[in-house]
Amino acid sequence: MHELIGLPAPLAELDRCLVMGVINVTPDSFSDGGRWFSVDDAVRRGIDLTAQGADLLDVGGESTRPGALRIDEDEEARRILPVIRQLVKLGTMVSVDTTRGSVAGAALDAGACLVNDVSGGRADPTMARVVAQAQVPFVVMHWRGHSDVMESLAHYDDVVSEVSAELSAQVGELVAAGVDERRLVLDPGFGFAKNARHSWELFSSIDRLLELGRPVLIGTSRKRFLAEAVAVQQISGASADPSVRDGATAATSALAAAAGAWGVRVHEVAASADAVRVAARARAASGGVSHG
Repeated sequence: MHELIGLPAPLAELDRCLVMGVINVTPDSFSDGGRWFSVDDAVRRGIDLTAQGADLLDVGGESTRPGALRIDEDEEARRILPVIRQLVKLGTMVSVDTTRGSVAGAALDAGACLVNDVSGGRADPTMARVVAQAQVPFVVMHWRGHSDVMESLAHYDDVVSEVSAELSAQVGELVAAGVDERRLVLDPGFGFAKNARHSWELFSSIDRLLELGRPVLIGTSRKRFLAEAVAVQQISGASADPSVRDGATAATSALAAAAGAWGVRVHEVAASADAVRVAARARAASGGVSHG
């Protein structure tokens, strides 16, 4: 298991793939935009996801769906900080989903224990300094550009090799800026500057991503490429409601955990919480080592 330092003890001591529950405090996220936009609704959602088995709650205030436009940092902070403070008071482990160093810093001050940046530190040059000084784990996602342009950047000759090389370059930039490499988690960025074929190829290559020497977070939840594996949608022509992909999401959670992923990031927790435990039991029974 690749070493990750800086996590609070309850998370650091897990002997299996962890489950990160998503809380989008936004009016326009692709999967559930608007449902958890008020502070009270978002906190209730966090309590529910924790009860379902979430190990960590990922709170974000800016949509990164394809085509989304940016909001200003004051509005982003206004949305998420009260939610983080209340969840932390309840004893919940919280990460912050942001690309802005100032928002990350404020969230850490409010009690967040991890920063999840879909740009991997490239959208804001202050991010590396913030996470380096705070000495917290940092999720580095593969990133080629903001949501309004990322679909035009989905061009690869060999997606696994190119994503691996670009993630390695992002890690190098962060380490050069003072971030301890042992605090970094890698995320291949399913759906970000990737079409369905790219995402499937990456998902089938978790072992190659692990060869980069860092823990890997898998964020396939409700992504469009999973529609190709949803039986109800294919047979009955069901609506494109992303929640119909929750079953497929749980399947990817099981496969990711079995492959050695450090964590999975999901919108609905219960099935994935069971899936990672099944993978851990199966691995232990086969004489392997569980991944925490």
